[in-house]
Amino acid sequence: MNQDTQTKIEAAVFRRFLKHLDDHKEVQNIDLMILADFCRNCLSKWYSKAAEDEGESVDYDQAREIVYGMTYDEWKTNHQVKATPEQLEAFNAKNK
Repeated sequence: MNQDTQTKIEAAVFRRFLKHLDDHKEVQNIDLMILADFCRNCLSKWYSKAAEDEGESVDYDQAREIVYGMTYDEWKTNHQVKATPEQLEAFNAKNK
């Protein structure tokens, strides 16, 4: 496989991944952090850094809007729920 084809496939997979996250808004960032040690905010940071590495300027808020499909404030208002004591306990246990 040539590099162009690989890059196109990787881009398609990333878009599909973002759509999957968007289709499953019930999965909270803390759930992702507990299970996979990353969340939508991590993806946003990685996106911004990758853009910077390519000489492009995509700040963190812009990257979050790409990853969340809306502004972060909209996400928090419409989809973020308060973490349960069990989620916080699992998160804290993982990060000791």
